Order: sequence, then C-alpha cells, then structure tokens
Amino acid sequence: MARVRGAVEIDREGCKGCNLCVEACPKDVLSLHSEVNSKGYHYAFMKHPDECIGCGDCAVVCPDTCITVYRVRV
Repeated sequence: MARVRGAVEIDREGCKGCNLCVEACPKDVLSLHSEVNSKGYHYAFMKHPDECIGCGDCAVVCPDTCITVYRVRV
C-alpha cells in the first residue's frame, strides 16, 4: 500500500502572518518565516515538510485562503 505525504503550498505575498495555520497544524509542520514579504508580514512556510500528513487543517483556518494542500503518494 502506498504511503501518503502532504504538501502545502503557501501564497507568500497573500499571507499576513496571523499564525492560525501554525497553531492548527497537528504535526508542527508550519512556522512563520524570519523574513518578511513585500507587505512587511512574516509569512508561513513548511519548516518540517517531511512530517506533513496532508490533513488540510491549515488551509481550513486560513482567513485569506493562501494555503493549498496536496496529498502525494510516495
């Protein structure tokens, strides 16, 4: 049986760094980047991509719909 891994795509310019996705992630995959986007916000990124299970919790809580979650067979 194939193993499924998640992949999160974040629109860096649309992210306002609200931290909701970071808090919603059950595997602590996401974090806020130390760099800022063009609007001056610390944007979310996958700090631990290998831990992502593709649950989609981050995308559900994002108020700006900046997150897309994929499930990939490996």
